[in-house]
Amino acid sequence: MNRQEKESLVDALKKDFAQSEAAYLVGCSGLSVNAMQDLRGKLRDKGAHLRVAKMRLVKRALADNVTYEGFVPHLKEQRGVIFAAEEATGVAKVLHDFSKDNNRLSVVLGYV
Repeated sequence: MNRQEKESLVDALKKDFAQSEAAYLVGCSGLSVNAMQDLRGKLRDKGAHLRVAKMRLVKRALADNVTYEGFVPHLKEQRGVIFAAEEATGVAKVLHDFSKDNNRLSVVLGYV
């Protein structure tokens, strides 16, 4: 990933954080491709989406955002960020149900 791609990803993450009603930090290490696609589909049905990025870039996106400052200490390992534009409780239910069936997914932190 070159510098321009990283900058555009950071800008997209900033936009996602600003426009979301809720954001969830999830551990997704070890999930298969099929499981990730299944999760993305279920989230899409609730108006949410999952972004997996280097945590260093997520930290940059949150540098000026005091709303989500609680996320920063947890930005390590392989994590994904789920952005919910609406229906935050519906997205939380999807994550809860999905983590029951897939023990590789862990909800680390959520902000509504």
